[in-house]
Amino acid sequence: MNFDAFKFLAPKPWPDAVEIVLVAFVIYRFLLFLVGTRAIQILVGVIILALGYFVALFARFTMISTLLGIVFTYGAFVAVVVFQPELRNALARLGQSRLMRAFARGDRQSVAEEIAEALDRLSRAGTGAIIAVEGDIGLEEFITTGVPMEAKVSADLVTTIFTPYSPLHDGAVLIRGDQIIGAGAVLPLTQFKVADKSLGTRHRAALGLSEETDATVLVVSEETSTISIASHGVLHRPLTPQQVRDLLSGAVTHLEGGERVTAAAG
Repeated sequence: MNFDAFKFLAPKPWPDAVEIVLVAFVIYRFLLFLVGTRAIQILVGVIILALGYFVALFARFTMISTLLGIVFTYGAFVAVVVFQPELRNALARLGQSRLMRAFARGDRQSVAEEIAEALDRLSRAGTGAIIAVEGDIGLEEFITTGVPMEAKVSADLVTTIFTPYSPLHDGAVLIRGDQIIGAGAVLPLTQFKVADKSLGTRHRAALGLSEETDATVLVVSEETSTISIASHGVLHRPLTPQQVRDLLSGAVTHLEGGERVTAAAG
């Protein structure tokens, strides 16, 4: 017998293990992209249909299995249409991953300059504003509290959104990479007692979001026109537009002089 013809059946522990890990990682990242979106509900529906298909095959329900077979045959084309927004957002998030950030330093610098310019204009005009720049933790759940957007970050657009008496003036602008993904969003207020009574709702919302996520939240005070940044429950103030630019562009990794203005209740 020629055993050489069956060599491909011999186990290959290391390649197989690596392949399994890679496939599991891809599936895990794919599910993370879907969490918090409409697509996760559609995925559950697809799984239910798949289970129904196998049950129909086992029970020999010919009509049901045939119809479901047709659905799955052409389902890939339907999925591209149905999942179009989620696929677009997933690809955008992939572009903002740590692996790809090294290739987008120019865009990061440009976004930092646009945000700093907008804050400078708003501060000079005494217009209140709050901007949340997404970190590794997604802000999808807050987009639905306001108005979803897909617009490139620009100082003119950010300034216009916070124009007094506009419908989106009181909410937060959400930024992911170089895109504004939401405006007029409602953010969670900090659950801790704020020692500084001069801090208004915007500052409390900035602290609340920074406590729940790793987002960098920038605030322009309507009362004092000062610029503040909330990060990991710590408030940095007052800041200059240049400091904001340096922080968002990555020229500096942290700011000195931050203060924790909240304390545990009770």
